[in-house]
Amino acid sequence: MQVWPGQAYPLGATYDGAGTNFAVFSEAARRIELCLLHDDGSETAVELRESDAFVRHAYLPGVMPGQRYGFRVHGPYEPHKGHRCNSAKLLLDPYARAVSGSIDWGEAVYGYYFDRPEARNDMDSAPHTMTSVVVNPYFDWGDDRPPRTEYHRTVLYEAHVKGLTMLHPALPQEMRGTYAALAHPAVIGHLTELGVTALELMPVHQFVNDHRLADEGMSNYWGYNTIGFFAPHNAYASWGDRGQQVLEFKQAVRALHQAGIEVILDVVYNHTAEGNHLGPTLSFRGLDNAQYYRLADDPRYYEDTTGTGNSLLMRSPHVLQLIMDSLRYWVTEMHVDGFRFDLAATLARQFHEVDRLSSFFDLVQQDPVVSQVKLIAEPWDVGEGGYQVGNFPPLWTEWNGKFRDTVRDLWRGEPRTLAEFAGRLTGSSDLYQDDGRRPLASINFHTCHDGFTLHDLVAYNDKHNEANKEGNRDGESHNRSWNCGAEGDTDDEEVLELRERQMRNFIATLMLSQGVPMLSHGDEFARTQHGNNNAYCQDNELTWVKWPDAGGDPEGTLLAFTRTMVWLRRDHPVFRRRRFFHGRPVQGTHDELSDIAWFTPEGEEMTQQDWQAASAKALTVFLNGNAISEPGPRGERIADDSFLLMFNASAEVIDFLVPVNHGRQWQVVVDTGRPEGVPPGDGPKVTAGERITLVGRSLAVLRRPA
Repeated sequence: MQVWPGQAYPLGATYDGAGTNFAVFSEAARRIELCLLHDDGSETAVELRESDAFVRHAYLPGVMPGQRYGFRVHGPYEPHKGHRCNSAKLLLDPYARAVSGSIDWGEAVYGYYFDRPEARNDMDSAPHTMTSVVVNPYFDWGDDRPPRTEYHRTVLYEAHVKGLTMLHPALPQEMRGTYAALAHPAVIGHLTELGVTALELMPVHQFVNDHRLADEGMSNYWGYNTIGFFAPHNAYASWGDRGQQVLEFKQAVRALHQAGIEVILDVVYNHTAEGNHLGPTLSFRGLDNAQYYRLADDPRYYEDTTGTGNSLLMRSPHVLQLIMDSLRYWVTEMHVDGFRFDLAATLARQFHEVDRLSSFFDLVQQDPVVSQVKLIAEPWDVGEGGYQVGNFPPLWTEWNGKFRDTVRDLWRGEPRTLAEFAGRLTGSSDLYQDDGRRPLASINFHTCHDGFTLHDLVAYNDKHNEANKEGNRDGESHNRSWNCGAEGDTDDEEVLELRERQMRNFIATLMLSQGVPMLSHGDEFARTQHGNNNAYCQDNELTWVKWPDAGGDPEGTLLAFTRTMVWLRRDHPVFRRRRFFHGRPVQGTHDELSDIAWFTPEGEEMTQQDWQAASAKALTVFLNGNAISEPGPRGERIADDSFLLMFNASAEVIDFLVPVNHGRQWQVVVDTGRPEGVPPGDGPKVTAGERITLVGRSLAVLRRPA
């Protein structure tokens, strides 16, 4: 076999049409072998003799796409010094564009023996582990263009590739649960009819099913267990894992873009699937343990701010390069439109504390590619000082956990919630105004993959995670949920009617709030996990979306209402403002009324005493469509209809008086007290000074034409 020197950059396996360049970083290695794997189980080893700045490299003419490979690293195995090199372990390329196979979890994939954890294990892991694959980078994108939907027009839809598509009755059986399914017209048609502009996919980076879960007959369904930051997860490919997963993912992105839907990836750069000191040796640990991971004072162990066993070393230039190279790759080569960063506070831990001036944020800010896509933080981790909602730099948006908590508290009837709810409804200025950000920095949600579904939020007081086989100890115990009078399944018609009304309340509140709304897949069908609020290991019908023809929301009433609310928001800029409210008339709009006003159910302006009253659970909000301060894209004035939002979070029926002096004639366009959530026909008309009756725990929206 011919072996040419090759180049130190780019890292990974780069096919150029005639052969493949291989490059891998390791400061700890004394020697690295590139192993080409053959289908008969044999391998050809090529020593990487060339080295530049600790990057070993070689070019192999004739090595084609589909070739499986791995690395064997010869170096120190000294856990007490933080080194865990072991040439018996076949290692994945950290820059692999595709990964083939899976792990069978024999003792051979570990660097120690189960009964002697202090002893080095020299069993060959190659027959038991995954392998890297050389990929053909060429793809006909045609006229693909990123939709570049502005945040104020964005409606996010968090979804799982398999969970969203596995039970869809219109999909061929062999396509379900795959990237190809995302591109199917039935799935895309649902998203476009719903009004979704961005599909936020739960992890599609190559991940690993945990050893413990495999032994229990379960799997890591969610996928927050990454081992390959450049490779699409191979189990979501419908027709092969020798690079076909890359092609299939690109085809899905192209189809979604053609429908005007952005693709955002949920990415896990805070840790890897190698776990703690008792985890397997799959890639980074065997290449250069001390350069990739945050080690404890005793370097045999790992610092863990993620709850997964390890954390990547965010002050290492090689880790930062890996992350930035990965992000750029997914934007430039895979055409994705943004990222949601799992446990993003860990990425800011350059040393110990969360630091918004860390190198990672600096690199993102100045990167000409990454800085131009959507960047969404999950602004917390499990480390000390890890809850950082509102503290990310101006370029970033955030999952607003305070919005979720406050809206849940309001509708379950918690006292003294009204004042904070007003702040969340209007874009959380307390979190985002001081640092120059705007309401659109707030990603609003009431449910997501982690926790109760919308149906379960109103059907369970307590988690029911017994199926996870952890004694119901896992998952959040404080869910801010309310079962409406019965735990779980019930035949009580009053309870069922109240639950349906509460679901409409949550959907409506989300779409009426300033910021960027995010729906969780299947909530529009009242998807249930039967009280399991931590279904990370349930790859079965418990977590898969039941579409209307497959037993979910058979009447389609919640789906129709969700569509109505999404499109109401999209049609009216007063619900998706790009600047915070002023609380006063806006200069230059020729309108003497304030841009927003707050009233008691009696139609009187709210006082400080009203806001602080423990029993206060109802209010009216006036949104002035003639007082929108931000201009349109060409500098034109934006004018919209005006709206009254009436919230009755109490259990009692309340007669709301339509405020005087803020418009004479109004039309009811939403009433969650009705089974369908909207009045029939054009909706009743009411006049200033008249009263409108809201049943307990309901809301109404009244419109006044511009």
